[in-house]
This record gives sequence, structure tokens and C-alpha cells, in this order.
Amino acid sequence: MSARTRTTELRVRYAETDQMGVVYHANYLVWCEVGRTEYIRAAGTPYAHLERDGVALAVVDITMRCHAPAHYDEMIRIETALGSIRSRTLTFDYVISNADTGQRLVSAQTVLASIDSNGRITSIPSGVRDRLEQA
Repeated sequence: MSARTRTTELRVRYAETDQMGVVYHANYLVWCEVGRTEYIRAAGTPYAHLERDGVALAVVDITMRCHAPAHYDEMIRIETALGSIRSRTLTFDYVISNADTGQRLVSAQTVLASIDSNGRITSIPSGVRDRLEQA
């Protein structure tokens, strides 16, 4: 992870697990979203404000590698880093780990494209780019 990393923690909820108490894999993507929105908020632009200003970020690519399972009631740490920022896309890198043991559970990456209110890819506004690059 880079120096531009934001850490978020949460406790695994029962609803996120299967009958065996193991986290269902799709929840890791939800946790990536939690990490990403907290990263954007920490940069000074809550995601809700972006949408209010007519900018949305659509996930266009996801990669995820599962290393070990998370279980009900464990504390989870989501480390989110801005991997790259281009004129129309952002790449975020994630490491999800057990907050108590440090064991890596998942590594993931998402690429998001800036889209306008009509769903067309558009440039990321310069003010948003500046805040994210300085985060």
C-alpha cells in the first residue's frame, strides 16, 4: 500500500456470513466500497457531494483474490489506496485483513470511470482530481 492509504475498520455482522459463520465472498466487494467512500470523504469530497454536482463513479473493472476467510464477529481492517488517477478513471487498491491478527484475507483492485448524468464517460473534474491526488 502507498503513503496515500486510508484505513477503515468494521466488525463482521451475522448477515454477512453463511450458516458456518464464514463471510460470503460478495461482501468483500461491499467492504471495498466502504473503504473507497471513506477514502474519498477523507480527501474532502464526500461521494454524495460528487453525485449532487453531477459526477458519478462507475465501477468498470474489479479484481479480487481471496487469501483466507473472515468470520462472524471478527474485526476487519480495510486499507484503501489510490493506485492511479487518470483523466477519466481512478484505480483503488485494497487489502482487507483481520484487524486483530493482521492476517491478509483479500486483496482487490477496482477501476472506476467518471460518468455524467447521462451515463457517458467524462473527465474527472479538476477540483476532484486535485483533492484526491493530495489526499
